[in-house]
Amino acid sequence: MVMPSLKLQDLIEEIRGAKTQAQEREVIQKECAHIRASFRDGDPLHRHRQLAKLLYVHMLGYPAHFGQMECLKLIASPRFTDKRVGYLGAMLLLDERQDAHLLITNSIKNDLSQGIQAVQGLALCTLSTVGSAEMCRDLATEVEKLLLQPGPYVRKKAVLTAVHMIRKVPELSNIFLPPCAQLLHERHHGVLLGTITLITELCERSPAALKHFRKVVPQLVQILWTLVTTGYSAEHSISGVSDPFLQVQILRLLRILGRNHEESSETMNDLLAQVATNTDTSRNAGNAVLFETVLTIMDIRSVAGLRVLAVNILGRFLLNSDKNIRYVALTSLLRVVQSDHSAVQRHRPTVVECLREPDASLSRRALELSLALVNSSNVRAMTQELQSFLESCPPDLRADCASGILLAAERFAPTKRWHIDTILRVLTTAGNHVRDDAVANLTQLIGGAQELHAYSVRRLYSALAEDISQPLVQVAAWCIGEYGDLLLEGSCEEMEPLQVEEEEVLALLEKVLQSHMSLPATRGYALTALMKLSTRLRGDNNRIRQVVSIYGSCLDVELQQRAVEYNALFQKYDYMRAAILEKMPLVERGGTQDEEAKESKEAQHSEAALVPTEPQASKLLDLLDLLDGTSGAAQPPPPLEPSSEGTLVHLLDLPCVSPAPASIPNLKVFEREGLQLNLSFDRPPGTPALLLITVTAINTSGADVTHFICQAAVPKSFQLQLQAPSGDTVPAQGGLPVTQLLRILNPNKAPLRLKLRLTYNHFGQSVQEIFEVNNLPVETWQ
Repeated sequence: MVMPSLKLQDLIEEIRGAKTQAQEREVIQKECAHIRASFRDGDPLHRHRQLAKLLYVHMLGYPAHFGQMECLKLIASPRFTDKRVGYLGAMLLLDERQDAHLLITNSIKNDLSQGIQAVQGLALCTLSTVGSAEMCRDLATEVEKLLLQPGPYVRKKAVLTAVHMIRKVPELSNIFLPPCAQLLHERHHGVLLGTITLITELCERSPAALKHFRKVVPQLVQILWTLVTTGYSAEHSISGVSDPFLQVQILRLLRILGRNHEESSETMNDLLAQVATNTDTSRNAGNAVLFETVLTIMDIRSVAGLRVLAVNILGRFLLNSDKNIRYVALTSLLRVVQSDHSAVQRHRPTVVECLREPDASLSRRALELSLALVNSSNVRAMTQELQSFLESCPPDLRADCASGILLAAERFAPTKRWHIDTILRVLTTAGNHVRDDAVANLTQLIGGAQELHAYSVRRLYSALAEDISQPLVQVAAWCIGEYGDLLLEGSCEEMEPLQVEEEEVLALLEKVLQSHMSLPATRGYALTALMKLSTRLRGDNNRIRQVVSIYGSCLDVELQQRAVEYNALFQKYDYMRAAILEKMPLVERGGTQDEEAKESKEAQHSEAALVPTEPQASKLLDLLDLLDGTSGAAQPPPPLEPSSEGTLVHLLDLPCVSPAPASIPNLKVFEREGLQLNLSFDRPPGTPALLLITVTAINTSGADVTHFICQAAVPKSFQLQLQAPSGDTVPAQGGLPVTQLLRILNPNKAPLRLKLRLTYNHFGQSVQEIFEVNNLPVETWQ
């Protein structure tokens, strides 16, 4: 016996009464079978009831695709009950990926022109939900007509549908420009709010619309002034704030209209000051309006006093008990710290207090802002606060904190001794969380401060004697090896006298060599330090000889090679040992980019004098053809431009001349919020089809760029190999850049096209950028 089909209410009760998932599936399968049978029979009276049950099944996650065509039939029905369920089913079961959604275009067009508000509202809701680009183009004129209908119910839905159309098809902007000016006079809250949203979308997507709507800035200012002073309507007030949703939307539109436009910004300055001073901050609605006001002030060309007021509002947000408001304030201050540094500096004590927040997201934001606030005048106090935070901060923040302190110390160090002390304290506190280049930077800093050699070696020896598990073991071993003679002298003006015997120094380095916590690289530092002490100590070197000979059979290949070479110095080349193990010369740091560019330019001018004349260059090309051993008809030499660079490149291709880097100009391909991506090129002379591209990421903003990933793609005729990057964090304030090498093989010498995808986190936001580089120099592929 066939069971009768259930009503919707009975179906819901039976599904909720199922005790197991198997029982639920059984009930749904039986009812879906009844629904299919009813659809096949074509029962027009109960079709909307069957579809309503199917929509409930769809909401539970079960397949309901077989009801799509029934939605079209119900939409085409003249009965309102059928249309209501049909349009609901279309919004739930149809989308742009299915061609069936295009079949309802004519039905929507007919319903929009009927004049029945309820039916027009259903059609507009469906169009704004599932409308594809094709549907938007076909129905744009009908929606534009409804924007000026007398009933606010239809106008409100038509405005929201227009917003969807602009997002789908931005070229439809010109259709909706004229009605927007009339809709701004609307008193209905929903229509006015939708109109402001529509104008915002138009301005963001069309420069012509942006220029057009800058004329209505005084009208927008008047609307917002009325909201702030007299209120709009009592029913839309929240916690004493008059219509905060409309205020926020108007402020966002003013921010777009006033950006990079002096006249519009000047028109809204007084209004923004009024909103900033008179808005109640005791409720969340008032804080939302204030935050949008601050963003608008910072984004337009506002006066200096107004910008200070905006920063002070963010400073008050830092004292709020709500964590979300404090987080928003820290993020906003981090964005404006570069442009309004002095105003943000006034709130430095409050920002430092936020470092002690138990919430990890708040303390991370406070750390980034604190590092951005460091300058030459407060570097001592801020570094002390940051070092105190480093001692107790969570492990996931320790690496960022240590990196930030090291960068700030390198940039703003008042004295070299203070710089050395700061790095030593960071290395001691942060442990293994310090950056990889910290050891190299400290050794270079100590080597360049000749007056602090004795002080540094005593400080490092004392720290190493206390704990040999610290990351500064490598620095200490290097310093003891270089300046061990100063350590044994025992006199230093900068610190208390320290008497150290030779045996104690050797025992400490042997302890480092034998410790299971020492890395192979650390053992290499210690072994080299022992070898250098053989020329700096006045006693017998037999103990050092024994230790070196022991590691001649070490399992670590690098350490074994060092020990064997040092043994050879003792046995065969002892007369050269003192000269070979002299103190390392000072390695000068690279100059600024401007100095490097100047030197490069001078080098190019000096090379230009050595360029041969044009006939000589032609003979040189013929010589290269003979050396290549090409068979067949001789190809005529290509025309040679009278360029010094081009001729020099051919000259350096000679086998008898040592190869030099090809003079291919660098290329900047990306820049956003302080993050720059530059490409430098090199073509090895021995492999003309191979191109080496070095991708260099530089961060000049106030916050680190983390989780940085650069991916590349080339056409199928090329072969691409991506080397591992030098890191995934681009330090802030022009720190050590991240580099990555791309190897591209172009056997056909086809024009090179390169597509890059960048993913990273910056200012607490996840960013993904995909772009194509089409302006590569012709030297990269010819």
